[in-house]
Amino acid sequence: MKRRLRAVLAAATLPLLIAGLLLAVRPAAAASLTQVTNFGTNPTNLNMYIYVPDRVAARPAMLVMVHYCTGTAAGVFNSVGRDYVTAADRYGYIIVVPEATREGRCFDVSTPAALRRDGGGDSTGIMSMAAWARQRHNVDPGRIVVSGFSSGAMMTNVLAAQYPDVFTAAAAFSGVPAGCFATTNGSLWNSQCSGGNLIKTARQWGDQARAMYPGYTGRYPRMQLWHGSTDTTLAYPNFGEEIKQWTDLHGSSQTPAFTDNPRSGVTRTRYGATTTQAPVEAFSFAGHGHSLPLDGMFPHAITFLGLDGGANPSPSPTPTPTVTPTPGTAGGIRGVGSGRCLDVSGVSQA
Repeated sequence: MKRRLRAVLAAATLPLLIAGLLLAVRPAAAASLTQVTNFGTNPTNLNMYIYVPDRVAARPAMLVMVHYCTGTAAGVFNSVGRDYVTAADRYGYIIVVPEATREGRCFDVSTPAALRRDGGGDSTGIMSMAAWARQRHNVDPGRIVVSGFSSGAMMTNVLAAQYPDVFTAAAAFSGVPAGCFATTNGSLWNSQCSGGNLIKTARQWGDQARAMYPGYTGRYPRMQLWHGSTDTTLAYPNFGEEIKQWTDLHGSSQTPAFTDNPRSGVTRTRYGATTTQAPVEAFSFAGHGHSLPLDGMFPHAITFLGLDGGANPSPSPTPTPTVTPTPGTAGGIRGVGSGRCLDVSGVSQA
């Protein structure tokens, strides 16, 4: 009887043991872009998606990544924003991806509601997403950043102007200054701005951004700008107008403190400092239009935004002397803590 009972138990237990072994060797489900509902105030009916890598940093940074017109969250996640995703897997930061649902899938950076802090436009819904993710994932409040492409780049400028107390840095790929697309007839398109025909002084642009958050006297996010010289969708003069706006917001000179060429046809300028996290950094792509050749260039954005875990200090508004390194010459690099210099033969200070 006992022998028979042991046989029955063994027969019953064997499938469970096999199932347990299969579960033990089965790979864990990979992280994926996931939709979130009921995340908070959402007056324009945006969709929210989030990417949480398999290995999240103990105190992760958070990137709000904003898509282009006609785009979707999955589209930007799997195409032009893919390098941000790969870096999230490496450095353990969270990515929040808003998705426009209106016809054309452009973000509203034009109407009065869209251009006021907490005004009830798209930016209000996006900030609800950021607040939801920040609360649930122990996000480092000193490393909340935003980046976008085309329509998303315009929204990046707007978010950085409206919520300078939330975002520490921003990177806008092929955008326009905050407020440039403003309209009064309900349209979301401003041909004067898109054509590069809306030219203002640096102070005028700065005041337009400051009006989006009246009474704010704190610092503004670092801004990194990218643009192609033959862009016919959002014309190249907008690049210079963005530089005017953000140098004014940082109290920096419009004369570059640093200029170099990270690769052929690309000119990089920095304003207000010479470091990789200067108050304003700009990349101009000679001979390229609205779609930029970004292969190999994203590390510059990731470092600027502080997503690689590097230092993320508050930028100094004090202009620094112009430094124009010449390729092929020795570069002098000084450690702030030690005061010592490192001379590397045959390379630039970049």
